[in-house]
Amino acid sequence: MKEVGSHMKLDVGILGGSGYTGSELLRLLKSHPDVGVRVVTSRKAAGTSIGDFHLHLKGAYTLEFTNVSVEKFKDCDVVFSALPHGTSMEFIPDLLDMGLRVIDLSADYRLEKDVYEATYGITHKGYREAVYGIPELYRDLSIANLIANPGCYPTGAILAAAPLAKEKLIDMVVFDSKSGVTGAGAIPTEFTHFPHISDNIVPYRVVDHRHTPEIKQELWKLGGDFRISFTPHLIPVNRGILTTAHIYLKGPLTSKEVKEVYEEFYNDCFFVRFVSSPSVARVRGSNFCDIGIFGEGEQFVIISAIDNLVKGASGQAIQNMNLMLGLPEQRGLEHLPMFP
Repeated sequence: MKEVGSHMKLDVGILGGSGYTGSELLRLLKSHPDVGVRVVTSRKAAGTSIGDFHLHLKGAYTLEFTNVSVEKFKDCDVVFSALPHGTSMEFIPDLLDMGLRVIDLSADYRLEKDVYEATYGITHKGYREAVYGIPELYRDLSIANLIANPGCYPTGAILAAAPLAKEKLIDMVVFDSKSGVTGAGAIPTEFTHFPHISDNIVPYRVVDHRHTPEIKQELWKLGGDFRISFTPHLIPVNRGILTTAHIYLKGPLTSKEVKEVYEEFYNDCFFVRFVSSPSVARVRGSNFCDIGIFGEGEQFVIISAIDNLVKGASGQAIQNMNLMLGLPEQRGLEHLPMFP
């Protein structure tokens, strides 16, 4: 922690800052009044200034990327790990053993060990218990040392169904999710190649997407073992996830009753907004989750819209950090969406 003027700032480190989530952390943390970024690692960008690598951040930082070493984080108050799945686990146990508090943006600590290994096909080398980091579900993060930041698809899906799940009202839910291309990461692939995705909508991993166990894990904790189906699609936009949840209830409810369930569940949640027509364009660049409620009787359609890089990744990680450190959850994240 260092003093800036009369204000003490918390020191933050980022493990893996060259990808989309790392650059988004850097962008958002720059305007956070209570933290300062102390160290950022990247094997491929080591020795390069942040602004020369992430050109949209030119002039925002004087730091250079450094090679990965846990010792470089010893003076940090919080460390974000934005490393790929299977790589975070190589460093996080050592960071925790140093007494540091960690927020992991990979999938390495979101699932039970056996479920993770079956889902990702990786032997977990350093399993630790973590708090699953959807702040709207888990409000008290002040004693957490390790937070597993949720996946982008699970964030939109879980927030769409959680209130009804908690009341044990769901018989079955079918999630139809559409994501922008940044959800596939910064490394180009044939799947994300412009001629493949432009003017196109592509379903993929139709019945076996690796985020399905995460969605089931959290919704079943809330509301029992009801049926869940999830299918993702890639759409030709940079940012955003629109999730349409077709929810079949155990018995009929009025639209007014369902809206009251949602309003009560999200009563103290700054970043959940109820809107008449959710749209990815109207949450772009923000940490908001917009929710629309439609239906009557035994079938409802709940639509959620998030920015996959903010509420679906780096913004939610900062929201988790705020609650971990006893700060207001919206601290440094109150900026409004960009539209159009």
